[in-house]
Amino acid sequence: MKSFNPQLSPTKERVIVVMPAYNAAKTLKLTYNDLPHHSVDGVILVDDGSRDKTVGIAQELGLKVFVHRRNLGYGGNQKTCYLEALKDGASIVVMVHPDYQYDPTLLPEIIRPIKERRCDIVFGSRMKGLSAYKQGMPWWKYMANVTLTWLENKVFGLQLSEFHTGYRAIVKKHSLA
Repeated sequence: MKSFNPQLSPTKERVIVVMPAYNAAKTLKLTYNDLPHHSVDGVILVDDGSRDKTVGIAQELGLKVFVHRRNLGYGGNQKTCYLEALKDGASIVVMVHPDYQYDPTLLPEIIRPIKERRCDIVFGSRMKGLSAYKQGMPWWKYMANVTLTWLENKVFGLQLSEFHTGYRAIVKKHSLA
């Protein structure tokens, strides 16, 4: 287990990474090892009924692990992630999927605007430079994501590279809003 930032104080943000997991055994260790642990105070994995060795690997890595007795789906998994992070004292919650479709090494850049008090929520993107496709996203999911994002950008007048991103950092007050 890697050590986390030991210098916690009431004036310092407590950054908790949450990992909503389902059958992530193949990529969990890589994702965890690539987290910039100097920027993180804890990691929580919520397993949504995996049929592989996700839970065992997470326990070997020393993560706090919560297991749903039955699959609650992505939304249910996210709710548990945020609830457990808040119970653990998080002031900033960062969702990092353990399938490595989001680059965990970018975490300091994701949380910087929050720490600098410039915003309360930051969204990352796996769609820049074909990174999601190169990191194993099935081509049909990639094309569906690109198409839906284009359509939603047109409808809402936005310019997002990924409308439905799972790589996000959020301050405590908004994490269950």
